[in-house]
Amino acid sequence: MSRKKLIAANWKMYKTPAEAKAFVDAFLPLVAGHTRDEIAIFPSPVLLPTVTAAAKGSNVAVGCQNMHFAEEGAYTGETSVRQLMAVGATHTLIGHSERRQYFAETDEIVNKKLHTALKRGIVPIVCVGEVLAEREAGKTESVLRTQVTGAFAGIQGLAAEVLASIVIAYEPVWAIGTGKTATPEMAVDAHKIIRAEVARLLGANVAANMRILYGGSVKSENANALCCQEEIDGALVGGASLKPDSFTAIVKY
Repeated sequence: MSRKKLIAANWKMYKTPAEAKAFVDAFLPLVAGHTRDEIAIFPSPVLLPTVTAAAKGSNVAVGCQNMHFAEEGAYTGETSVRQLMAVGATHTLIGHSERRQYFAETDEIVNKKLHTALKRGIVPIVCVGEVLAEREAGKTESVLRTQVTGAFAGIQGLAAEVLASIVIAYEPVWAIGTGKTATPEMAVDAHKIIRAEVARLLGANVAANMRILYGGSVKSENANALCCQEEIDGALVGGASLKPDSFTAIVKY
């Protein structure tokens, strides 16, 4: 099954509007005409108007790192899907490991956010992954299956084209920001577990078409070895996405 790979930049809490615009202005010429893969940038919410304006008409999509599951309401400090779409965002991360770790996001919250994203037609990248203690205890498979099952609760009846928009990012938490990276073999094994769980929940055809990205200290040095694996459908890139040249090298793995 042919799945177009997606290379996504997660800028986390970095860059000012001026720095974000400078990045996009430098990056776009470097990837102009690149059609093999989809490219997306995920800046902080305050940067979205700047980045979407700078990337308008290009081959680079823009998304947000987080969104609330409510369409609007008294949720101080949060961002709604309507607000994201109004400034041109087309994608959102959901359940990033840092959101789970630092802001107590649960599988139930991830599920609510996924339902909202699918309802509104914004492309969700649902993040799943195990921490080091879970991997060392041999719990990787059970953790991944539990997270996927929790995230996908109640979406089984949705139309196939809606389900097809879902992207999963496998993030071995122990490899994020640590310099450690799962070997291609470790990543492939985890992706197979995730795809098998998607098949159980949503059917083999949906699973065969669903893109599963790898995220965890992806750099230009390891992007090719990871992204060329049949089971790996692209990358969610952190620190190495903050500079145009290093992110370009990953996009052009």
